[in-house]
Amino acid sequence: MPDTKRNRYQVYKWITGVLFAILMLLFGLAWFLNVKSRPILTDRIKTLLYKSTDSLYTISFSNVSTNILTGNATLENVRIRPDTTRFKQLIGLKRAPNNLYTVSLKKLSVKHFHPLTLYQEQKLQLDEIIFDKPEVSMQNQQFAFNEGRAPRPVKSPYAFISKNLKEFSIKNILFRDASFKYVNKNRTDSQPFLIDDLNITLTDLLVDSTSAEDESRFYLLKDIVINLNNYVYTTPNKMYNIKLDQLDFRATTGKLRVNSFALEPLYDEMQFSKIHPGKERFDIRMNDLQLNGIDLPLYISKQEIWAKEMAIAHGQVSVFNGNDGLPSASERAKESKVGRFPHQLLQLVEVPILVQKIQLKDININYGVFNGESQQKGRISFENTSGIIKNATNLDKIKAINPIMDVNLRSYLFGQGKLDVNFRFDLKAKDGAFLYNGVLHGFNARILNQITKPLGLVRINRGTVDQLKFSFKANDAGAHGKVAFSYYDLSVALMKNDPTKDHLITRGFLSFLANALIIKSENPGPSGKLVTVDVDYLRPNYSSFFNMIWRSLFVGIKYSVGITEEKQNEIKKHIANFKAMQEGHRLRKLKRLERRKKTEQR
Repeated sequence: MPDTKRNRYQVYKWITGVLFAILMLLFGLAWFLNVKSRPILTDRIKTLLYKSTDSLYTISFSNVSTNILTGNATLENVRIRPDTTRFKQLIGLKRAPNNLYTVSLKKLSVKHFHPLTLYQEQKLQLDEIIFDKPEVSMQNQQFAFNEGRAPRPVKSPYAFISKNLKEFSIKNILFRDASFKYVNKNRTDSQPFLIDDLNITLTDLLVDSTSAEDESRFYLLKDIVINLNNYVYTTPNKMYNIKLDQLDFRATTGKLRVNSFALEPLYDEMQFSKIHPGKERFDIRMNDLQLNGIDLPLYISKQEIWAKEMAIAHGQVSVFNGNDGLPSASERAKESKVGRFPHQLLQLVEVPILVQKIQLKDININYGVFNGESQQKGRISFENTSGIIKNATNLDKIKAINPIMDVNLRSYLFGQGKLDVNFRFDLKAKDGAFLYNGVLHGFNARILNQITKPLGLVRINRGTVDQLKFSFKANDAGAHGKVAFSYYDLSVALMKNDPTKDHLITRGFLSFLANALIIKSENPGPSGKLVTVDVDYLRPNYSSFFNMIWRSLFVGIKYSVGITEEKQNEIKKHIANFKAMQEGHRLRKLKRLERRKKTEQR
């Protein structure tokens, strides 16, 4: 038994020694290969980037560490820079790209680079490259020789690496929490665009003898995925925050989705108007935005946004004017809104854009105004707005084919009266010309008090609207059109502001005169003929798009119910006569009192 135990111990000891020797040999070999592979890997990385980009880019890094067992490597203090001299040469050769990039980061990680495959088959295959918090700068300059080119390299990178490699591939390239800066070199007045916390995944990069001609790839890639979480950007004028919650884009489908978007004012309504007099305050909140059919190669090469369809569901747009469209003379001079209609603003957008169709669903639109005379806010709302916008673009080549942007909407005035409205915007018109027409269907006229009382100092006591039909031509100068307002059983009261009270009060006698002498209680009248009204609204240069639309309609409504200039002048005469009668009555009463007093003194 002792001999057996001794022999067993010797066997264990021998096995342990052999295993230890093997492990030491493996670790020694791994160390040797790691040391030997670093200069080889360093040289291959630098040579590969330089040659595959037509000698345009160089890469530098302070240190490279490798692990031959796991096939991982790390590069520190990485800089990828363009050679500007070579770029100028490529311009002369008509091979220069439209975009020039600079990338810098502290650490770049390479996962599973398969060294044996590299040594034995001359194929550099990487599973993953991770750019951790890189700073990426992109300059865009359009070149005519790149116009209409397919999203593939001008010359296949394989021609530059074929002497050293048969294949170069990366399954995934990850940009995590990237800081991105875009500079538009096509305009001298362009401001750089900055964005942080951007995540980009480039999928299946392949450089071999056939990949450059593979039509299922763009720029040698199979797919590009972009993600942005909780993005907040303060506008340069310090008036708004732009907020995006969860933006996702995939190139293979051309679909971009945003969970929510907001244009959030930094001040409340009245404070905003005090800080920015003459400017309208916008508060926009949208949920579930989708763009389909985005042409990513076109955006990468020319920064043009082309999309087949955009869908927006469940949101609200609130516009507030704190000056009732009547700012001071100095503010009017500074805050001219000529050239600021929606289609004119679209033409001022720096980014070339075409969205063939925009589909809206359940959008609530509110327009509010503060009236200095009544010291109250009036609001008009269009709820559950849905419809389609076609041909939203600022591209000259598209406008040359079709210069009209059509907008067809269905909405509900104050959530009750159904409104069908159509706009036709002339995208090429220098005077901002557009058409608008529509039909507002039956509702109780009293719901209009939300805007007629604070803005027109008129309260509707009762009335029923059958239909409001309108058709206008408009431009920067104003609007001209027709209004057909069909209603019955209309009664109103005129209001005024009483400084001693916190609400408007009724002007009793004037209300009686208005109903008796001015207001038509129904249209069609007893004759059965519907009276239509011609409207010529001269737009003040400080009047906004929303302001002009509602004021031109309001003029038509006033004239339809009888509140014309002639009638207003007529009632002014009655008021003057009434005041003269009151004054005469007061003077006669004073004289009687004086005579009575003299009689009593005798």
